[in-house]
Amino acid sequence: MNFFLLQITTTAADTAVNVASNAAATAEAAPSISLLDMVWRGGWVMIPIFILAFAAVFIMIERYLAIKRASREPASFMDNVKNLVLRGDLQGAKLLCTQTSTPLSRMIEKGIRRIGSPLKDIETSIEAVGRLEVSRLEKNISILGIIAGIAPMLGFVGTISGVIKIFYQISVSNDFGINQISGGLYEKLVTSAAGLIVGIIAHIGYHYLSLMVERVVFKIENNALEFTDLLQEN
Repeated sequence: MNFFLLQITTTAADTAVNVASNAAATAEAAPSISLLDMVWRGGWVMIPIFILAFAAVFIMIERYLAIKRASREPASFMDNVKNLVLRGDLQGAKLLCTQTSTPLSRMIEKGIRRIGSPLKDIETSIEAVGRLEVSRLEKNISILGIIAGIAPMLGFVGTISGVIKIFYQISVSNDFGINQISGGLYEKLVTSAAGLIVGIIAHIGYHYLSLMVERVVFKIENNALEFTDLLQEN
């Protein structure tokens, strides 16, 4: 009896060892897939998604640099302009604005050129230049908002297209195997993930650049108001 129990125990132990060994071997033999392979298997939808990603990154970098340049100006710019205007050296004030070449300097230069006209006309001229400068700062930022909406939808289209192909293959082959379904479905879910990632990046870039523009506009408006107050007082 003891020998029989010992034999059963030994057999069970050997079976457990074999199962564990097979599981380990299966885990080791499981094929790995690189990120590049996964992206490649996403299909044709990945092409427009990559185009949108490139456009979003390009716009974000280009607009960031442009807005940073527009926000830079000498700390003493407005003080120097005020001193020149008070001394009546309008040519010197115009030259200073031309050399500075920022949205604010172009607005102030327009106001200096209108000195002698009614204050209302000067303010209108400055506001017109200000609107033009703001539109330049906001150039192409709205495209990021469009990309943020389109990219996830393209990813979803890729997933739906993949699912349709999977069920078509099932209907043709009458084979409803889990490998057939999961193998095609995970590849198509790559498009959804890629679309969401591009959309999130574009969404963040859109709002961040919009905040940068708002800061520059506030700074410009504040300095332009100081200039008009100077003209009104004198």
